[in-house]
Amino acid sequence: MTSANGDEGLVRGLLTLVGVGPGDPDLLTMAAIRAIGAADVVAYPVAREGGEGMAASIAAPWIGSSQRRLPLVFPMVAEAEPRIAAWHGASAALAAEVATGAQVVLLCEGDVSLFASSSYVLLALRAKHPQCPVRQIPGIMAISAAAAAAAAQGIAWPLALQQEGLLIRPTPETPQGLGELLEQAASGGWVLALLKLGQRWSWVRPLLEQRGLLGQALFAQRVGWPDQLLAPAAEVPAEEQPYFSLLLVRQGWPQVLP
Repeated sequence: MTSANGDEGLVRGLLTLVGVGPGDPDLLTMAAIRAIGAADVVAYPVAREGGEGMAASIAAPWIGSSQRRLPLVFPMVAEAEPRIAAWHGASAALAAEVATGAQVVLLCEGDVSLFASSSYVLLALRAKHPQCPVRQIPGIMAISAAAAAAAAQGIAWPLALQQEGLLIRPTPETPQGLGELLEQAASGGWVLALLKLGQRWSWVRPLLEQRGLLGQALFAQRVGWPDQLLAPAAEVPAEEQPYFSLLLVRQGWPQVLP
């Protein structure tokens, strides 16, 4: 079958969840670019009606003017009910588009399976619209992009080596919670990746300094965007940081190294 874009062999009536990476359009995979280019409808999350979606901004170079855009509101609120309603509303809208035979993509910042809005849509689809065919295209995670960008700045930061584990967690809400998490990571020989650092940095930094870990931590902010910041944690002052900040903490190294 041939689409309007001239691509052959496409399955019609399909939803593709596409990870677009952390910010740099060049970090999209070839699979992601092909899926976006073949889509009739490009859906993406926004925080409010009329808002601009970050995922859509990342993928903008690959979205054609003839493709129909479908912004889906995912409110950034703590209450459960508005979020659940948004997930089910989005899944219903996407399933309806697919039922017409359209090729639909839902863009997701980062990876589609890691703390992703698209994961909730997938679960809602399976609950209420199991007939809707779905595939997923993974995206580069911010922590991987941060480690790669650090190397370009002369900071060697392998995420994990040999028998090390990698523990990825949202930053805990309290110093006690973070202390327990650091002890857990140290006892397990895990490198710790803390996401959603933001305003918590004002107390996270002093805690790391108390434990002698500032020199073994990498701070990253808005990875992949033009205003990206990567720095040893010791160089970042203890003040509130943007939501899209993360921290990599290494509490040891394997015995066998170059």
